[in-house]
Amino acid sequence: MPDLSQGDDTAAVNSLRSAVMRLSRRLKHQRVDESLSPTEMSVLGTLSLCGKATPGELARKEHVQPPSMTRIVALLEAKGLVRLEPHPDDRRQKVVTKTEQAEAMLAESRAKRNAFLTTLVDGLDEDEWVKLRAAAPVLEKLAHL
Repeated sequence: MPDLSQGDDTAAVNSLRSAVMRLSRRLKHQRVDESLSPTEMSVLGTLSLCGKATPGELARKEHVQPPSMTRIVALLEAKGLVRLEPHPDDRRQKVVTKTEQAEAMLAESRAKRNAFLTTLVDGLDEDEWVKLRAAAPVLEKLAHL
């Protein structure tokens, strides 16, 4: 655990925060469908990872209130990107799944963002690339804590 009373650790945390935020902003501009909000894209990404979920589960995973998620799901359904199906165990609930159209859009979006990152990585030297590859699993872990 970093000792944030030490200047080097505080500087490293500050640098990490700043770099992740800047890179995230740049990646958000690499969208394939400008009609979708970042939150809508995030919900589709979550569905891509988990397969299907109730609106309540999606709200928890996306850190939004359930009524907000209900509106987001309705917008995505109207755009043909998700479908609602009856919950297998609780008829009061619905299960949200992404459509083939959403999966194709997500694949195109990933490809565009990966291409953008590839152009950035091309500017690194071999030592920097080795360090970045080693850091990737740690950044992935941080993203899911």
